[in-house]
Amino acid sequence: MKTGHGNSIPLIPPHGGYRELQSYKMAEIAYDATAVFCDRFIDKRSRTHDQMVQAARSGKQNIAEGSMASGTSKKTELKLIGVARASLEELLLDYQDFLRQKSLPLWGKEHKQARQIRALAYEKNRSYTTYKTYIEEGSAEVAANALICLIHQTNYLLDQQLRALEKSFLEEGGFTERLYKTRVQARKERK
Repeated sequence: MKTGHGNSIPLIPPHGGYRELQSYKMAEIAYDATAVFCDRFIDKRSRTHDQMVQAARSGKQNIAEGSMASGTSKKTELKLIGVARASLEELLLDYQDFLRQKSLPLWGKEHKQARQIRALAYEKNRSYTTYKTYIEEGSAEVAANALICLIHQTNYLLDQQLRALEKSFLEEGGFTERLYKTRVQARKERK
């Protein structure tokens, strides 16, 4: 949609497209994997089960919602991507707590299997299936550590996304500023 006054800058820029964001793709994998992990290792009637699944869902959903809101509110987009990041941090802590409470080791970055799992992020068409054997067939230690690797990678992507959104907002402004500039331009063209 153009402004209609010779201005070639759209009032509402293209937005959405979240399904192509690497952060969304990774958050979706984390959500699907968390649902399976919780069904395998955490009592379905426990509050922890529900909270972990909801934190994973919140990470994914807030990326989508923020992306869709970006056309008319960069502030809302920034806020929702921040909420997604916070939800995944909460989920990360749940997995670390799980390992600690079960007296299972938390793998370091250089752990052999951690390196293998981290390398999966570079596969072209990765999906839940890429991580499936770790989550569905691995022990509680393997599955939890695999998810910790996955969440760390997702959080890294969200941190990068937040920095890029902040930079864009500072350089270009938001919808309200664009709306004002468009109105000023339209008035000048009418004179």
